[in-house]
Amino acid sequence: MTIENPFGQVLVALITPFTADGEVSWPDVEKHIDDVISSGADGIVVTGTTGETSTLTDPEKIKLVEVAKSVSAGRAKIITGGGSNETAHAIELYKASEKAGADGAMIVTPYYNKPTQAGVLTHFRMIADATDLPVIMYDIPGRTGIPITFETILRAAKHPNILAVKDAKGDFSEVSRVLNQTDLLYFSGDDSNALPHMSIGASGLIGVTANIAPAPYRVMVDAVNAGDLATATAAHQALEPLVRAAMTHVPGTVAAKYILQGLGRISSARVRLPLVGPEDAEAAMIEDELALVGEIKGLDLSNFRPDRNAAAGGALPKIAGATR
Repeated sequence: MTIENPFGQVLVALITPFTADGEVSWPDVEKHIDDVISSGADGIVVTGTTGETSTLTDPEKIKLVEVAKSVSAGRAKIITGGGSNETAHAIELYKASEKAGADGAMIVTPYYNKPTQAGVLTHFRMIADATDLPVIMYDIPGRTGIPITFETILRAAKHPNILAVKDAKGDFSEVSRVLNQTDLLYFSGDDSNALPHMSIGASGLIGVTANIAPAPYRVMVDAVNAGDLATATAAHQALEPLVRAAMTHVPGTVAAKYILQGLGRISSARVRLPLVGPEDAEAAMIEDELALVGEIKGLDLSNFRPDRNAAAGGALPKIAGATR
């Protein structure tokens, strides 16, 4: 059996634009969502890692789903990400997100608690039981402290609502094993591995760099779908220095906002503490990588004017994200 893909293929791990004082900039949110959809994204993941889920309040998370659903107007699927390392809290968030119009749920492995694999499986199953949303399991041990093991993935795949994995583990042999032994869809969760993942059967990507340049990812995915390896490889190679700029020197959220503000596509590069904007040496490295970017569809770096001073530091929002 082949599962129909309810998520899209070019999914943007959406930043959450803030004002200079750290509040959500809703006009920038609306504009940015429209920009990436118009440039080829067919899925938007709000309130994920890149969206600074850890420092968003629950009402902000639900409103992000509502706004994304309204702006997309059926042009892209809206996936709610993040969740919680408390199963009860995660269930309530996903139920509220479903009511707000989410098309799917991306559930991260419980972080910090370091549960056993039985706990991980129970977490996923109970959330998947609580709504009718199709679920993407998010496997990112570098952030959560634990992987979703192969055996747990096989067991979770039997749940009718668990349809996919976002892979940020980079174990390609495991990807092949899961694709051979389950009907799960796979999404690349590592921007530099998007094409390698798709070359062995992944359905698409959930990317940070796609905030900056979704169009070449659309070209890459369409080329893979058409069996055109040369065109897909050309897009992959063109994106390489941009991916390096966005993903290697500071957290992807920080670099993406710095670049987008420098391009005039969001009004502020502000992030919420404990994240901070790039220091001068980090900003210089990002800018050096950008200088190596050649011609990329939909991206014009000739007017890149970053504001290092405005990006510096981090904001304390009026309401703490964990307060509920």
